[in-house]
Amino acid sequence: MNRTYWVCTWVLVAVAFIASLVFYAQLPDRIPIHWNIQGKVDGWGPKSTVWLMPGVMVGLIGLFALLPAISPKPFELEPNNTAYRIITLATVALMGYIHALSLWAAVQPRVDVGRAIVGGVMLMLAVMGNVMGKIKRNLYVGVRTPWTLANDRVWADTHRVAAWWFVGAGLAGFVVCLVGLPIWAALIPLAPAIIWPILFSYLHYKRLERTGQLSNDMSTAL
Repeated sequence: MNRTYWVCTWVLVAVAFIASLVFYAQLPDRIPIHWNIQGKVDGWGPKSTVWLMPGVMVGLIGLFALLPAISPKPFELEPNNTAYRIITLATVALMGYIHALSLWAAVQPRVDVGRAIVGGVMLMLAVMGNVMGKIKRNLYVGVRTPWTLANDRVWADTHRVAAWWFVGAGLAGFVVCLVGLPIWAALIPLAPAIIWPILFSYLHYKRLERTGQLSNDMSTAL
């Protein structure tokens, strides 16, 4: 998985840089760089900004490579290797996808980039949800509340709940974008997917505490 991950991430970066180079001469002096919730362009920049997203992708790869090295005990990222790599790859791929859409919109201004971007984000959330239940306790990825960070069982149970919600919200949002409903409707499923796991972690922690099932993971690990 580790070798495949590195090959895939750097291939994505190389494709992004090559695409920028190939399309650069065709780009107008001013290109769209941001879209509002209605899918309309509300931000412009010089065509030199076409190099920004590939640079962001390189920065993300470096950041995700650094985090395991600086993770303190007992929050090491090593147990998360496969899930962590999948989430990292999905994030870098999303940046590459947005970059491709931006190039397309600069050359073909009538493209509905806003809808395509939201649809891509929804799919990425579904991918993240698919591996969320495999993430071990850490400081960087997952539902990091005081109650999940304090207890392994609360962390694990919360992430199993969050996994279902993220997959469901991501797929529902993608379908909304696919069938042509208003873009803002795709964001509606995200509210419970974000709020409920946080609330669940608190309620679950308190229930385990009341029933005497809460082990002191932090003091043992430290």
